[in-house]
Amino acid sequence: MTTANKITIIRILLIPAFVTMAIYYGQSVQRGEPLEWQRYAAIIIFLVAAASDGLDGYVARHYHQRSTLGVVLDPIADKGLLLSGIITLSISSWSEIDPDYGRFPAWFPVLVITRDLVILVGSAVLHLLNGTVKVRTSWTGKVATVLQMAALAWVMLQLRFLPLVYVVAAAGFFTFVSGVIYVMDGVRQLQAEGHANARVQ
Repeated sequence: MTTANKITIIRILLIPAFVTMAIYYGQSVQRGEPLEWQRYAAIIIFLVAAASDGLDGYVARHYHQRSTLGVVLDPIADKGLLLSGIITLSISSWSEIDPDYGRFPAWFPVLVITRDLVILVGSAVLHLLNGTVKVRTSWTGKVATVLQMAALAWVMLQLRFLPLVYVVAAAGFFTFVSGVIYVMDGVRQLQAEGHANARVQ
């Protein structure tokens, strides 16, 4: 249990704390009595958790603490934080005055979760058939992650200089495109190993 892994575990434990504060704030908004301290608490918890991502990576590299456990925990913590934010802000509105800025449309979390499930199942299939999995991070995947984080910021900080729908649409587009690219890459890996029946439809 390295220091880097301890930081990652703390990030995982911060996820339910963020979700709790986010839901409680949404409920206070619905009652017509927004408790702003809950919104600020949710934002601070989220920012601390997000910042710890860079911290555990730095500690692991600087102090040579890379480990098998860290390789497993780190993506779980990253995806857990991002997905919990997207799902929570899809079922809990943060603005009754302007609903268009208070929550995500239902299709957004469905798209994000579906893409991640496809990647997870595809990786399992590749490992089963090929024995190895080569996950190549695409630039579209990185852009999708950045835009998903931006969408979260738009709701949590109630940013208005650009309509939320544009940010969500851009995040959704790159999420879908990156998913297609990952699937095509997986099919190519199957074909390279001699699985003749693998074809890109």
